[in-house]
Amino acid sequence: MSCSLLQRASILKMDQATIAAIATPTGSSGIGIIKISGEDSISIAASIFRRSGFLSDESGQPSLFLTLHEKSHQIFYGHIVDPKRDIVLDEVLLSVMLAPRSYTRENIVEINAHSGAVVLNAVLELVLQQGARLAEPGEFTKRAFLNGRIDLTQAEAVIDIINAKTTQALEFATNQIKGGLRKSIEAVLNSLNDIIIEVDAAIDFPDEVGEIFDKETLQEKLQTSVAEPLSDLIERYKRTKMLKNGIKTVIVGRPNVGKSSLMNCLIKKDRVIVSEIPGTTRDFIEEVGLIKNIPIVFTDTAGLHDTDDRVETIGINKTYEYIESAELVLFVVDMSDSLTEEDHQIYKKIEYKKKILVMNKSDLVSETFLMDIPSQWETIDRVKTSALFNRGIDEIENKILDTAIQDPEGVYNISSISPNLRHKDAVERSLNAVSTAIAGIADELSLALVAIDLKEAVGALEEVTGSSVKGDVLDQIFSRFCIGK
Repeated sequence: MSCSLLQRASILKMDQATIAAIATPTGSSGIGIIKISGEDSISIAASIFRRSGFLSDESGQPSLFLTLHEKSHQIFYGHIVDPKRDIVLDEVLLSVMLAPRSYTRENIVEINAHSGAVVLNAVLELVLQQGARLAEPGEFTKRAFLNGRIDLTQAEAVIDIINAKTTQALEFATNQIKGGLRKSIEAVLNSLNDIIIEVDAAIDFPDEVGEIFDKETLQEKLQTSVAEPLSDLIERYKRTKMLKNGIKTVIVGRPNVGKSSLMNCLIKKDRVIVSEIPGTTRDFIEEVGLIKNIPIVFTDTAGLHDTDDRVETIGINKTYEYIESAELVLFVVDMSDSLTEEDHQIYKKIEYKKKILVMNKSDLVSETFLMDIPSQWETIDRVKTSALFNRGIDEIENKILDTAIQDPEGVYNISSISPNLRHKDAVERSLNAVSTAIAGIADELSLALVAIDLKEAVGALEEVTGSSVKGDVLDQIFSRFCIGK
């Protein structure tokens, strides 16, 4: 169920220009790579590369080695030279990959230079002067998709690999780049198209097909070979989302109850400034911690209280915004002090959220001390902690998983096929159309109407792999990539 290369290219009216970009982060490292892709990549590279030890040609000019007759997948040693000033810019290794055996299925040249902003930008500037265009974000991967080397799910897996926070998130992305999700979608598409052929035949040739066409069998096929696999993909999205993106957990409380100390304990490093002075935290500190290899995105927030300080007020308003988007709230109170009106006001703000009551500073009270909490708080999961002495941290970690995830252990017992939000939305639309078709068959609706629903289901699934997708959707997907990928 894939479209032709011509169809793919026409989606965005693919620019045939040769493109170039720095493909590695600049900085103090050994190697930086400038990537060139397109029909003119060989000649552009040849115009600025001088092979080490190469003899001059008959005109006395250094003979450049690169031609379209060179073998693919070879590495050459030499220097990048500014042809106008005849100045050597860097000593490099140059890799040549000829179409179609390359990442983009175009001619690709990679210049392996020394890393550093000045030298890499100088080499890139030379490449652009010779006729290449600066690549847009994700344009190399976009060309790999448009030229048919990968489908859209595999293209999206590239950015997932780059952004993976855990080994499991990496496993999901690696499986996807190998085509795991595409194969699952194509299996459903094949079943759907076979069913559509049956329905179309029953519509066009009712007399010939009528005796062998069975609506109950059709419903069963749609349920078992289409609806159930689609429901499974939606469930996989829900269960693996947290492994890829992390559980957004906001730490809230009034000033000086130990929020920053607690966060340092949870992320296991001194990331946040800790002070006895109330109101130390005015900005937001966000860090990813791992609990049983599940990423938790912790956010330390400004203490919530009444204040006339303009800066503090901005921070407090931002805290409320973070609470709105959080999947879990850690509500921290001071166990050594009575609850205040501020504590009660905070509870009202988070009452509707998943939350854990963290009774901190337990080191300042006896082990038998029972904190006086309101009756409406009795149902909240709570834990005693002493962030100062790192006590209760294991217990709060377990409660985070138990509260945020219904089945923490079950998260690991899943296939490595993991749709993203875009895939899930398309699969849901497909499933809704299939469910409508099943209901239509049961209600004895016209098969022509059923066929419309089934074809709508096919269209939604084709958006997942990219065999049918709008150009603005592709622009949105590839805009998340960095330049050079």
